[in-house]
Amino acid sequence: MGIVVAGAASSAPALPLPTVLAETITAARAAQRDDLVGRLEQLADRVRDPRRRIVVAGLGNQGKSQFVNALLNLDVCPVGDDATTTVPVLLAHGPQPRAELVLAGPTGTEADGRRMPLPLDAIAAVTPHSPHGHVLRLEIQAPNPLLADGIVLVDTPAIGGHGNPGATSVLGLAPTADAVLVLSDASTELTEPEVDFLRQVHQLCPAVALLLSKIDLYPHWRQVHQADEQHLHRNNLRLRILPVSALLRAHAMRLRDEQLGRESGFGALFDFLRDQVVARDQAATRRAVALDISSAAEHLALALGSELVALRDPERGAVAIRELRTAKTQAEDLHRRTATWQQTLGDGIADLAGDIDHDLRDRLRAIGRTAEEWIDENDPGRLWEHMAEWLTATVDTAIGDNLLWTHARALHLAERVAEHFREFGAVDLPNVRAGLDPAGSRVDSITLTDLEPDLGLGHKLLVGMRGSYGGMVMVGLASTVAGLALINPVSLGAGVLLGGKAFRDDKRERLMRRRNEAKNAVRRYLDDVSFEAGKESRDRLHRVHRVLRDHFTGIADRSLRSINESLQAAQDAAGVETARRNERCAELERQLRIVAELRRHADAMLPG
Repeated sequence: MGIVVAGAASSAPALPLPTVLAETITAARAAQRDDLVGRLEQLADRVRDPRRRIVVAGLGNQGKSQFVNALLNLDVCPVGDDATTTVPVLLAHGPQPRAELVLAGPTGTEADGRRMPLPLDAIAAVTPHSPHGHVLRLEIQAPNPLLADGIVLVDTPAIGGHGNPGATSVLGLAPTADAVLVLSDASTELTEPEVDFLRQVHQLCPAVALLLSKIDLYPHWRQVHQADEQHLHRNNLRLRILPVSALLRAHAMRLRDEQLGRESGFGALFDFLRDQVVARDQAATRRAVALDISSAAEHLALALGSELVALRDPERGAVAIRELRTAKTQAEDLHRRTATWQQTLGDGIADLAGDIDHDLRDRLRAIGRTAEEWIDENDPGRLWEHMAEWLTATVDTAIGDNLLWTHARALHLAERVAEHFREFGAVDLPNVRAGLDPAGSRVDSITLTDLEPDLGLGHKLLVGMRGSYGGMVMVGLASTVAGLALINPVSLGAGVLLGGKAFRDDKRERLMRRRNEAKNAVRRYLDDVSFEAGKESRDRLHRVHRVLRDHFTGIADRSLRSINESLQAAQDAAGVETARRNERCAELERQLRIVAELRRHADAMLPG
C-alpha cells in the first residue's frame, strides 16, 4: 500500500505500515498469542488489499449506467431509454472479462444461494426473476486500471417510480460503501424523493456526492445547479455537487482530448474520490492499525512485565503476593463484568428489536391511514398510477428512516456495552455498519396491484337504457288507462328520469367498489411490506448482535488471557533457578524493548 507513518513527537523513525504490522505479528507469535496474531493478520490483509466500494444510485433515466461506462472507459453496462439496470451490478478487477449471477437460496439470502456463470452478451437481459431463481446481483470482472487500484463499482437499479425497485436495497448497500454517488440529471432541480434519499444516505455513508449529470444536453444546467444547492442548504445537507457529462468523457477518452476531459467534469470527480474516499480510507486504516498495535503491545507487555518483576525481586515475596492478589482480583472482576456486558447486550438487542418493529409498524400504519383518506376523497381509478408512485416513495422513505434509527440505536448500544470495559483501557467500537448490509432486499419485489379498469361507454349506456326502459314501460302501461299510447311524452320523460337515476346509482356503486378495492390493495401491499421488512429488520438485528458479541467477546477473552498468563508467568518465575534468572531477565528486557518500540510507532500513527 505504501503508506508512510507520519512523524510524531517520538524518537521512533517512521516506518511503512506493513512493516510495523509484520513486527507486531512476529512479537505476538513469539509470545504464543494466537488470538492477537489472528486479529493482526486480518488487519494486514486489509492493508495489502484496500478495496473501496463506490455505489452509484439515482432515479430512473438519470444516466447511471452510461456514467459507469464512461468512468471505467468500458462498454459493460447496458444503456437505453428504458430502465436497463434491474439488479445491482458489481464491477471489480479481473484478468479476464467474466460475469456471474448471485442467486438467493431457499431462505432468500446469499448464504445458502449459489452462483451461475453468465455470458457477457446476456447481461442486458438480466432480470430479478430468472428461471434459476431470484437474482440478488450481477458480478462482472474486467481488466481495468481503475478497478485494478482497488475500486469496486456498484451500479444500482433505479429508485422510486411505479414498477421500479425501491430504495431499500440501495440504502442497505450504503453502510458498507466507501462512497455513494447519487445522479440527478440537469433537466430539472432536485425532487422531494431525491432529497429524502440524499438525507438517508448521508447518515449511513461518510462520503456522498450529488452528480449533476447530462450537462451537455441542457444549457441551463447552471441554474439547476444553483437550485439544487438551495435545496441541500434548506435541508441542512452539506454535500458536494459535481456537474459531469458521461458523453463528453467518452468522447475525450476516444479522441484523447484534454479539453473535452476537463469540460466533462470528471477531473473534479476524481479529486473528490482521492480526497474524500482514498484519503479517508487510508486515515481510517492507519487509525485501526495503530489501535490494534497499541492494544497488542499492551497485552504483551502485561505478561512480560509481570514475569520480569518477579524475576528481579525474588525476595520481595510479600509485594509479589499483593501484586498477584491484585491481578487475580482484576481477573475475577473482568470475568464478572463479562457476564454483565453480555446481559446488557442481550437486553439491549431485545429492547431494540421491539422498538424497531413498533417504529416500522407505526410508520406503515400512518401511511395506510393517509392513503385511505386520499382514496375516500378521490376516484382511485383515474389517479391510481400517481397513488402507486406516492405509496412506493413514501414506504421507501419510511423503511429508510427505520434503518437509520436502527443504525443510531445500535451505535448507542455499542457505547453502552463498551462502558463495561472502560476501566481496563480504551476500547474501540465495532463496525456496526457491517451488520446492516442486507445483501439484497425482498421488499423491492413487492408491487401494488392494479385496479380493474373502469367500465366502458357501452356498459354505461346499457345501464341507463335498462333503467329508462323499466320506467317508460311502467308509466306507459299506467297511461293506457287514460287512453294514451304506450309510448307517449309522459312515459318518455319518466324513462329519462329513471334512466338517469339508475346511471347515477350505478356510478356511485362503482366508485364505492373501486375505493374498497383500492383500500384492500393498499392494505395487502403494506401487509406484504411489513412482513418482508420485519423479517429483514430482525435478521439485521441478529447480524448486529453477532458483530457486537464477537467484538466484545474478543476484547474480554484477550484481556482474560493476558491477566491469566501474567499470573502464570509471575508464579513460574518464583521457581526459576538462580543461574537462569539473569539470562531470562535479559530476554524479557529485549522483548519489552521491542514491545515499547511498537507502542511508540502506534502512538506516532494516531493523529494529534
